[in-house]
Amino acid sequence: MRILDAHLHCSGREDSAGVLHALDEAGIERAVLLAPFLSPGYSLGDAGSLRRANDHLARLVRGHEDRLTGFAVVDPRHDHAAQDLRHAIEQLGLHGVKMVPTGWYPFEERAHSVYEVASALALPMLFHSGIFIDGRSGRFCRPAYFEALRDHPGARVTLAHMGWPWTDEALAVTLIDRIHQVPVEEAQFRLDISFGPPPPYRREVLARMLEVLGPGSLQFGSDCFLPCSGAHLRERCGWVQTLMDELGLDAAAREQILWGTAAAWLRLPARGRPADLPVPSPAATGRPPLPPGPPAPPLSAPDASPGLAQHLRRGSPRLALLGRCC
Repeated sequence: MRILDAHLHCSGREDSAGVLHALDEAGIERAVLLAPFLSPGYSLGDAGSLRRANDHLARLVRGHEDRLTGFAVVDPRHDHAAQDLRHAIEQLGLHGVKMVPTGWYPFEERAHSVYEVASALALPMLFHSGIFIDGRSGRFCRPAYFEALRDHPGARVTLAHMGWPWTDEALAVTLIDRIHQVPVEEAQFRLDISFGPPPPYRREVLARMLEVLGPGSLQFGSDCFLPCSGAHLRERCGWVQTLMDELGLDAAAREQILWGTAAAWLRLPARGRPADLPVPSPAATGRPPLPPGPPAPPLSAPDASPGLAQHLRRGSPRLALLGRCC
């Protein structure tokens, strides 16, 4: 079964060969790599270090786009964050962005200039949501605060860690797309099931997400830090596969969580590097249109869940899910 690790941290100490070797050992076909921001020499509070981080990541993934997708890191507390994001995408060749609300709230005006770029470029965005295990305040990361992204419909948002401990709030934000019958592959919000909830909560939380949202709104991320061994990555995959076994998920649901949801988020073709992303209309973004690329290929990942209305009619048992860092 194909595996796409949609949440893998760089430290600045890894190299391309080592990353690919670890993925091969773990049986992971593709990974989303995040520019370093938590390792020595890199800091969210230092704009210059984030630019160096994005440069490092661009060098790391260059020539390996068939397996590695690079996400820039920017912080809206810095005056040139929006320009730095545009540079990372248009000049460095990265394909998405990771943002960590710490010292700023997702609804603040200064964040919207970054969202405008992400929407105009139709970028996949990954946000930390929920508390931090290192003791930093999680007060900036409540899932409901990310509703501000709906003002920027071109941005394709993933909330990491399912917002734990505010998992029902994360579910509610994601559910809006389902209520409005947006196809899961085109939904603006989805959830990364990387390890926010501690082990006693994981099965309950994952089951609830599956019951209400279905696997088409959930995607796997290891939240590991490179350089690491394939065994370490394989262990994280194993945690998820054990939960899938306990919940009796069929092959289609497993494929969706381990590959399909993130592949749709990244707009991957059936094989290979990310397809050129469709450009939102000026009416949707309030910006002049960018030159169009080739249309994205049709997405084939199925939504393996019954319809939401069917779930709500029959009632949800107290079901549930999964673990975390940033």
